[in-house]
Amino acid sequence: MTPESQPYADGRQPDEIRLPVADRLDDDHFPAYTMGRAAELVGATPAFLRALGEARLITPLRSEGGHRRYSRHQLRLAARARELVDQGTPVDAACRIIGLEERLEQAERANEELRRGDGGVVRGQE
Repeated sequence: MTPESQPYADGRQPDEIRLPVADRLDDDHFPAYTMGRAAELVGATPAFLRALGEARLITPLRSEGGHRRYSRHQLRLAARARELVDQGTPVDAACRIIGLEERLEQAERANEELRRGDGGVVRGQE
């Protein structure tokens, strides 16, 4: 899965380089939600979230006690997976679809950046 779908890709950061708590609240990748709360917000069961982890769609960060923690970005991915599963798509296929959607979105952003000239103006729209 893409690094964006993972909170703090290295899994751990020394305390001195972590953002202050107030700044982390706006961080889409900050693992703020417990499994129970994440499942409640997504409208799924903890088993569904574990299945998404097994399918490698999301990899929650583990607390010092070993409990899973999910970020808002991961919850959006899980909610999208739930939509697809509710429509009859198998979990593994839903995870592949979401991975492809993310890659497409990244490619579209990269293409847009390449089209921009100096000053952020899109070429052909000057």
